Amino acid sequence: MKTMPALIAALTLSACATPPPASAPSLDGFYDAVHHWQNKNGKSYARYAEDNVTAIADNLLLLQRDNGGWIENRDPARILSEVEKAAALKEKSDPAFSFDNRNIYTQVEYLMAAYERTRRSDYRTAALRGLDLILSQQIKSCGGWPHTVPARSSFHDKITMADEVTSGNLRLLRRISTGEYPFDSVSKDIRRKAASAVAAGDACLLRLQIRQNGQLTGWAGQYDPVSLQPVKGRSFELVSIVSQESVENTRYLMSIPNPSPEVIAAVDGAVAWMKRSAITGKRLETFALPAPVKYDYHTATTDNRLVDDPSAPPLWARFYDISDNSVILANRDGVRVATYADIHPERRSGYGWYGQWPNELITELYPMWSKCHCRIETIPLTPEQKKTLEKIAKDMKSRNPN
Repeated sequence: MKTMPALIAALTLSACATPPPASAPSLDGFYDAVHHWQNKNGKSYARYAEDNVTAIADNLLLLQRDNGGWIENRDPARILSEVEKAAALKEKSDPAFSFDNRNIYTQVEYLMAAYERTRRSDYRTAALRGLDLILSQQIKSCGGWPHTVPARSSFHDKITMADEVTSGNLRLLRRISTGEYPFDSVSKDIRRKAASAVAAGDACLLRLQIRQNGQLTGWAGQYDPVSLQPVKGRSFELVSIVSQESVENTRYLMSIPNPSPEVIAAVDGAVAWMKRSAITGKRLETFALPAPVKYDYHTATTDNRLVDDPSAPPLWARFYDISDNSVILANRDGVRVATYADIHPERRSGYGWYGQWPNELITELYPMWSKCHCRIETIPLTPEQKKTLEKIAKDMKSRNPN
């Protein structure tokens, strides 16, 4: 019979492990890139089927820059024309790359999974080149990662929590350090380098967690790499505690096995802040526009408004003031506004100012994790897995009630 730790390990690995080599690697990690591509270019283009792994992996090889990186917001399953392939070959020497929108670490994982499925060594070589780039770009002052290299905007060289830049790289590196599939073939030296980067990154997350009146809260979207102070992102993303990014950082910390007291305190503090920051009695309502409105980065067919609704589930703002925890809203001119109605329709329809990002974490994952502090992965558990983990947590609590 398995011991309790073994049961927990078996459950969590089965809940979150990448599909075995017989299955096609998932494209779920590219959802943000595909969404942004389609927002700008539409959806009427040919794509490879998800099980056409070699075609998709070949696309990734073609789009990879000579330095091992990729630019953001490309659909890896898009069927490229010969002209587009020729253009991609010419772009290979361009040194620009970005971790924005869950980029680079996603390609590395896909290519390693494609290698395990096909045994094509060029996929493995490309994945390791991407991994070398990730390791080389970790910011030494704290252990996070920049948004984009070389910097084209003021926030590109900052330590970035937005869009899982830092937590996503750490999640990948932690799996590499322990040799999880599809990284079980990497060398011990690479695993050691990954483990060292994880240690620095974990310490960085703990160091940058914001305090209000001595209480731990969440994280900002970006930090200055020298002063380590929170800074603004895009013009409308003012200095703040960001709920969505704080959820992802917390979920990453909850995935650490045998968490230290510092990690436990960080998770407890973040969740307590999320509970305090919930907005009740308001509902975000989406309504259709009379006709589509085309903006620079998207075409709006709907708009949003906040309405009173005493029965509405909790809602969270994306940005909260670091000093007094009030909701922060702004337009592209960088000027803070008082109400959601004051935001220009382009930003209301094209940006998520309110959402329910912390809900699953608060109501489901955190209660289980807090009972046993066992590893909770970032991929949602099935109802059966949740029940099993709850049973394990209750059993552990009964054996050790303190």
